[in-house]
Amino acid sequence: MPALFHNPVATVFGSGSLERLPALCPGKVALVTFPEAAQLGLVERVRGMLGERLVCVIDDVQPNPDVAWLRTVHERFWQVNAECDTVLALGGGSAIDTAKALIVGTASGRFDELLELLASGKPFIPARCKTLVAAPTTAGTGSEVTPWATLWDAAQQKKYSLHLACTWPKVALIDPDLMLSVPAAVTVSTGLDALSHALESIWNHNANPISDTFAISAIEDILECLPRLEQDLGNRELRARMALAALKAGMAFSNTKTALAHSISYEMTLRHGLPHGIACSFTLPLVLGLAWGRDAGRDQALKKVFGNDLADAQHQLRGFLHRLGVKTEFEDYGVTDAEAEAMIDFAMQGARGRNFIGSHAA
Repeated sequence: MPALFHNPVATVFGSGSLERLPALCPGKVALVTFPEAAQLGLVERVRGMLGERLVCVIDDVQPNPDVAWLRTVHERFWQVNAECDTVLALGGGSAIDTAKALIVGTASGRFDELLELLASGKPFIPARCKTLVAAPTTAGTGSEVTPWATLWDAAQQKKYSLHLACTWPKVALIDPDLMLSVPAAVTVSTGLDALSHALESIWNHNANPISDTFAISAIEDILECLPRLEQDLGNRELRARMALAALKAGMAFSNTKTALAHSISYEMTLRHGLPHGIACSFTLPLVLGLAWGRDAGRDQALKKVFGNDLADAQHQLRGFLHRLGVKTEFEDYGVTDAEAEAMIDFAMQGARGRNFIGSHAA
């Protein structure tokens, strides 16, 4: 079957890419970023480049943006800054997810109208939308080249997945220099998110030779680079390699979506508070075993990375995670065998779980 690969994001990569910001952010701009951005000098740097065109700064984004916080921010944004042309997301996945939620306006101006539309599961065209530019400060999320945003509702123990034509960023600015200040734990967690994106795009019903090319290259780079970067956080070459690997992983799953490991991760984050990068990666050796042998083409792609033996492949992946301090068993996170089995069965039924080539394996 002919492969179709589509990604509409204009991507600028390399040291100093952020300097291209003024030309790539049209009109009046709102900045969405993380609390430490001001201390790091990033807010003033953006202000210096955009001048009076920077009309709004939202700098209190928290990990895993919750609808209780988003509701106020979203409604205030559309009340006060409706004339804004572009939203610039500067930060990790949470900042970019927040920006994706903000750019989608509702007819009523109520944020809950957006949640109702998402809960219906039916396609819709938003009443209003802004242009999105994404500049990641971590190497892992891939959100700068994908349309998806995850919105969390901790009170109701649920999540919403936002995905519209307008939530594709218009431009991704990937400047590895922005990642030099990222601490070790976040470097590892986000790097493992990228590894999961790449592997999940291989053991996926939607995989194709183009997504495989991005994914295999990303996996090889991450396996070789991430442990070295953890020990040498100021290494600009390693930061650039990880930034490029995360971009390639993002390009891969931008066309396939994620699969079982991510479906499991949502429950682990909601119910056990596990950071996303750990939640979606600790099961990778297990899911590799469920995927192996299900499809000859998928096996061929996996064997390019891990060799021909399943037990050795799982050993490689498990050892890699252990070296980074990541435990790989459900019981390590307080989940019993019975709970784990039920969680896997439930995850298989989810939208991401159904993308998995072994969706009837558990």
